[in-house]
Amino acid sequence: MKIQMVDLQRQYLALKKEIDAAMSGVLEKAAFINGPEVALFAKELAAYTGAKHAITCANGTDALQLALMALDLKPGDEVIVPTFTYVATAEVIALLGLTPVFADVDPATFMLTAAGIEKAISSRTKAVVPVHLFGQCAGMEQILAVAQAHQLFVIEDTAQALGAAYTFSDGTTKQAGTMGHLGTTSFFPSKNLGCYGDGGALLVQDDALAEKLSMLANHGQKVKYHHDLVGINSRLDTLQAAILRVKLPYLDAYSSRRNRSAEFYDQALSGLSGIKIPKRAENSSHVFHQYTLTCAGVSRERLRSYLQEKGIPSMVYYPVPLHRQKAYAHYKQAPEGYPVSEQLCAQVLSLPIHTEQDEEQLAYITKAIRQFIFQD
Repeated sequence: MKIQMVDLQRQYLALKKEIDAAMSGVLEKAAFINGPEVALFAKELAAYTGAKHAITCANGTDALQLALMALDLKPGDEVIVPTFTYVATAEVIALLGLTPVFADVDPATFMLTAAGIEKAISSRTKAVVPVHLFGQCAGMEQILAVAQAHQLFVIEDTAQALGAAYTFSDGTTKQAGTMGHLGTTSFFPSKNLGCYGDGGALLVQDDALAEKLSMLANHGQKVKYHHDLVGINSRLDTLQAAILRVKLPYLDAYSSRRNRSAEFYDQALSGLSGIKIPKRAENSSHVFHQYTLTCAGVSRERLRSYLQEKGIPSMVYYPVPLHRQKAYAHYKQAPEGYPVSEQLCAQVLSLPIHTEQDEEQLAYITKAIRQFIFQD
């Protein structure tokens, strides 16, 4: 069977009867926009995550934009983001006339740290966006403490870590996306909880903020044709909500399967010269949206080519840090640069990981990597 980074077809076939019935139900009702499944899914997502409110929207990028809009930030206000992440995190900041301020990341977990945030704070800093990268939570206890000390809003980008849990030093456990002022997520098909198109959501505890977000996502209106805010049109499609309602109860099982694959990789690849397996963040569980190696002593491109010859795909998330992207190069840079992110962009390599992997595929992938290491 062909090895894929994510096998969405086999995942669908496993749920085909449920998915097809859910989609047929929407088609029969013809309630394609804001059908009942949208509100039901929002309620179920809130219950799953422990958020008081879940506000659905069209995609994860819109979720980030809506979060920033709801906080009433002014043009020129600064928002701290990791430079090692997907562009959407900074894109919405720039689109709103705000200023993205890039911070370096931890070399082991690849995520924003409290120390990195403190270095980037200025008198104009108003918010910070920790990205829960590759499936685990950033060090939220320390990040929240820094944010509180400097009166900063915290927007958690949870697009890759829905279902991950963070345990605070007092034993309290909270889900990714429910610890800051706002959490955002994406239901892009390849995400751990993915629909069959685009979709997104925001997680929020504050009633007034939730109401404002709902209005902003709906042209700024609470009552039809009465527009109190300047908003946008960002809706989760009813068909996608129906699909997500089927898949949400399976999310924990999906995470367990991804963890089994990760454990297989760990055991097979641990201690190999030239590569490092992913580090588990302290205080966080991991849902392994990606399983990302660091090629610290071997050529990443040669390894990728070797794997490709063997029919094994791989991906580089991310080849260029945000501060080096042409669209963002004019924003101010840290005097000391971003050495960790620069190095990671040159060394990271993500292997196939998904819910339908079997041990035969995993054994084939790890055998190929071992062969490359020992012959290199």
